[in-house]
Amino acid sequence: MRLIIERNELLKALAHVASVVERRNTIPILSNVLIAAKSKAVKFTATDLDIEVVESAPADVSTDGATTVSAHMIHDIVRKLADGSQVELSLGPDEGRMALTSGPAKFTLQVLPPDDFPNLSAGEMSHAFEIPATDLKKMFDKTRFAISSEETRYYLNGIYLHAAENEGKEILRAVATDGHRLAQIDMALPKGAAGMPGIIVPRKTVSEVHKLIEDKDTSVKVELSDTKIRFVIGDVVLTSQLIDGTFPDYGRVIPEGNDKVLSVSNAEFAHAVDRVSTLSSDKGRAVKLKLGDGKLTLSVNNPDSGSATEELKADYSSDELEIGFNARYLLDISGQLESDNVKLLLSDPGSPTMVRDDEDASALYVLMPMRV
Repeated sequence: MRLIIERNELLKALAHVASVVERRNTIPILSNVLIAAKSKAVKFTATDLDIEVVESAPADVSTDGATTVSAHMIHDIVRKLADGSQVELSLGPDEGRMALTSGPAKFTLQVLPPDDFPNLSAGEMSHAFEIPATDLKKMFDKTRFAISSEETRYYLNGIYLHAAENEGKEILRAVATDGHRLAQIDMALPKGAAGMPGIIVPRKTVSEVHKLIEDKDTSVKVELSDTKIRFVIGDVVLTSQLIDGTFPDYGRVIPEGNDKVLSVSNAEFAHAVDRVSTLSSDKGRAVKLKLGDGKLTLSVNNPDSGSATEELKADYSSDELEIGFNARYLLDISGQLESDNVKLLLSDPGSPTMVRDDEDASALYVLMPMRV
């Protein structure tokens, strides 16, 4: 194998594929990136056995061939090379090592046989559709903060993506929940997605796809089956296993009869929550909201550190209500809103509260209260 590639092209490809490689691996080959050169292009492949990322880049290939080398090592080397320089990768008679040369700099790297590299074969995909990159990124942005990190409830460790119906319109819906909060967003159903199975896209896959969407004007091709999903973003192809589990009936926790409406400046609300929660305990992070006629009072009472209160002007005309929430969860949802105001639809201190965004009717959030 012998090829010459521009440093920036090489760095971009390595950054994309090396991202999925775990820093610590008990299987040596999984620490490596597969480099396969053929004709006028070189293909880079990396996997953790759950996700596979493949990227092609133009190169001057004088000898076809393939090898595998430490993904993070080669990425670190290329990152430190001069911007715009030419990089030569060559595998000589000693196939146990690969030479990397750029100007006066020369590196010799240990390699492993390409035949040992695992192939995450996608198999047959039952559905395929295209979605604007901005829409997919928005769906992930608006929901991924609510993904559960509790490994025992593995079926909550991702975003539930499925075709649904809302007010007679077919939609593509993304939902995430950790049992304490829920985030949901709808988009128009793309052509080809009708009848798709409900799938759970793992947290790491969501994160990797989010990082790969660099050009907002492009579209993403999505192919999926019951067990796998593939995203094609420009020259990058990411294939991932799906979470094998049943997502709970999330519709049951979305309240319908919440008739107490609170509207308050989102920025003022977030700053006030952040300030008073400074005194909340690390374990509970509880903040009490007291709703009265035209005002909202936030308070924290911590026997170990003291107490804090702050009053805000608010649009609220229902009966007085006291309810507690986790401050971190309130701030997470507040950060997703595009509107200047945050609107909370409440019922009573023990029932779920719904949060809506006046600027984005496609998104809704549900928050479970805490005892304070």
